[in-house]
Amino acid sequence: MFKKLLLLVLFVSTSIHAQDYFFKKFHPFNQSIPSPEEFLGYGIGEHHTRHDLIVAYLTKLAETSDRASIYQYGATHEGRKLVILTITSPENLSNLSQLKEQHLAFTDPTKTVSNYNEVPIFINLAYNVHGNEPSSSEAALLTAYTFAASNNPEILRYLENAVIMIDPTINPDGRDRHTQWANTYQGTPNVSDPQDAEHNEYWPGGRTNHYWFDLNRDWLLAIHPESQGKLKWFHEWYPNVVTDFHEMGSNATYFFEPMKVNGSLDPIMPKENYEDLNNMFGAEFAKALDSIGSFYFTKEVFDGTYPGYGSSYPDIQGGLGLLFEQASSRGHEQKTAFGKITFPFTIRNQYTSGITTVKTAVANKAYMRKYQQNFFKSALTIAGKSKIRGYEFGDAYDANRTKAFIDKLLQHQIDVYKSGNRYVVPTKQAQYRMVQTMFETYTKYRDSVYYDASAWSVGNFYNMKYKAVNTLNLGEKVESTETVVSVAPVQKSDYAYILDWDDYNAPAALHYLQEKGLVLSSSFKPFTAQSGNNSKSFGYGALVLPVSLQNKDSDEIFALLQTAQEKFQIPMYGVDSGYSLKGIDLGSRYIQPVSKVKAAMLIGTGTRSYEAGEVWHLLDTRVHMPITKIPLRNFNRINLDKYTTLVMVSGRYNLSKKQQEKIKQWVNKGNTLITIGTASKWAIEKKLVKEKLTDVERDSLTKDSTKITERKPYVDAPENLGKESVGGIILRVDLDTTHPLAFGYRDKTIPVYKNNTVWLAPSKNEYATVAKYSRKPLIDGFITDENRDENLKPSASLIVSKVGSGRVVLFADNPNFRGSWYGTNRLFLNALFLGNKISVPSRD
Repeated sequence: MFKKLLLLVLFVSTSIHAQDYFFKKFHPFNQSIPSPEEFLGYGIGEHHTRHDLIVAYLTKLAETSDRASIYQYGATHEGRKLVILTITSPENLSNLSQLKEQHLAFTDPTKTVSNYNEVPIFINLAYNVHGNEPSSSEAALLTAYTFAASNNPEILRYLENAVIMIDPTINPDGRDRHTQWANTYQGTPNVSDPQDAEHNEYWPGGRTNHYWFDLNRDWLLAIHPESQGKLKWFHEWYPNVVTDFHEMGSNATYFFEPMKVNGSLDPIMPKENYEDLNNMFGAEFAKALDSIGSFYFTKEVFDGTYPGYGSSYPDIQGGLGLLFEQASSRGHEQKTAFGKITFPFTIRNQYTSGITTVKTAVANKAYMRKYQQNFFKSALTIAGKSKIRGYEFGDAYDANRTKAFIDKLLQHQIDVYKSGNRYVVPTKQAQYRMVQTMFETYTKYRDSVYYDASAWSVGNFYNMKYKAVNTLNLGEKVESTETVVSVAPVQKSDYAYILDWDDYNAPAALHYLQEKGLVLSSSFKPFTAQSGNNSKSFGYGALVLPVSLQNKDSDEIFALLQTAQEKFQIPMYGVDSGYSLKGIDLGSRYIQPVSKVKAAMLIGTGTRSYEAGEVWHLLDTRVHMPITKIPLRNFNRINLDKYTTLVMVSGRYNLSKKQQEKIKQWVNKGNTLITIGTASKWAIEKKLVKEKLTDVERDSLTKDSTKITERKPYVDAPENLGKESVGGIILRVDLDTTHPLAFGYRDKTIPVYKNNTVWLAPSKNEYATVAKYSRKPLIDGFITDENRDENLKPSASLIVSKVGSGRVVLFADNPNFRGSWYGTNRLFLNALFLGNKISVPSRD
């Protein structure tokens, strides 16, 4: 017994000693609370820790420490738990509901409270939004243990004055993908050679979530359950400080805020936020990292312009978002230009910054509370000075797209009202800065080089026609979107049914009914039909379902339509005659059967995983339609004849001439190839299609070869070259609404999103250019005058090109960007469902 006790003591002592590299200064620790090393069976940094073990350890802390409680705020696409571990003093924890109420009083601009120093400050330490930037989740375990078990006076003081909420892994699906990779290829001893498999993940890597989305761009758009759960939690608590831990290239050092000069000319976040608060915290991070001998940099590279980062969204919610970027070991140990960088070293820097965040927040508790209070009060003040009293919006033809937009507004706690047939968002509300984010557009900037996007007016993402108004008639407040879509129940008919194609959910309903064995046709001209006692006008693309031509009886058909309408909430109409009141009749040759789609998409090394994930996500979650994802490594043995449609997203396609010919022959048989972004450029360059690129710049240089190049300062090269790229802008295009690719659109101009320099020349076939950039194309964002006038204006956004009996649909822009472009999803879905109905008329 004595020997067993001695071994236990030795193990505990050795365990604590091994972890002194991280937290020696915070001894003594409560011996009844297990350290991460005791719980896991290995020291932090020796292996990458799976997410289920992270959750299990935090659960153990909640069980063994009277300072901690754990809460699940959601689950990922793959079912992994999303948790928050709350740690504070036992007294604070027992009174958390009361403290929460006192805390939230500072976020209510109608209240005046002044107990700034009496309420603990609320801090959200959030980690690992990018799955293959793993050091921060390991640091989260150390941080949680420190606050749950340390009896050091410094830690106890922090716990008395703060409520610390640890989100250990924002992206568990991506983290586990990378963890499996790193642990699988870990050597003993560690292999530090950068060429080793451990340091080089295969496509798509662990950065993204299940659908290959970057969750650090999803705070504003909230497309995924990870972000939706976090937003709901965030607006329940409104933390004063939020951390956002990342990793970067192995040959860098460490970055913390302040960031580079803000790109926006007049940022909507207060100057006090991005200057005073960042400098206040930055000075403390510098001292802490100096004390452990770590090098770092500030005021470079990264910017907080886009409001959808984990480090920027809190800034427009009265808090302070803090970005950290650690040079990555990309495994357990790697050689760099400065020697070896180890996993434990990267973890220690993140751990140090997390503790310092709490230290600084506690030291400035009253200041931070006053700032949060002033933030929401100033929102009302600033809004009151604006001539704009609100924004009016709505789409009479597409209730489901309108509903999706209102859902987004409500997720961000923006007040919305129903006024007649329109919806209204008043500017004078606590979330005024979020209202600005949703509706305001900008074309002038302080800086021309962006880490991400320069445009994000979300109303345009949804192709939502909105206008600023100077007077308001608010009407009834919208508390939920349950009643936004109200469709009359479909009435039984023994003759035919008509489904409106204008609605966002119409393609999903079409797929569902086709899967159930029904044959539907699409109208290539408008018409007006009698349905019951009413006449109804139908636009291009309306679906016609003739009852007598189906292989099911009328009762079965009606039951399927009822189910489809219940699932997708789209307008459906029963008609008793094929004779139309206006336009074509139901037996017209302009009403053509729509074939079932069997879609595939090329994925793998060389393709852009973000765009591939967007296609997969759209079809999976909204259309409920499978798409076969074909790895390029398998391309040679794939029989393309099994598919009607092939999608190629942006990428660098190193396909051989034989492989290119395989695709061309398949299209030639009558099939549809859809290309997006640089894949469209590839199709033109490889002469798969007889189209051309707009290349005015190259032509002008060729014509004027004697022009002397102006010398410029070497140091300015990154900025000068960077602004020539297109870093995310919103453009206006003119749309041919009679073209099958534009069926369902009622407006001849729509917004599109461009984040590439793919310039398609309009087709020489006068019927093949579906969308062309407008004469005044820029809606929102930064583009150089040269790019706008010489490349953009002469170019097309969407064309279709004939190849034998088939066609290639070429998108210059990404219609599915970040899963949020409801306004242009229909262009892509039309290409998918109606592509094989496009004959591409020509004079040949």
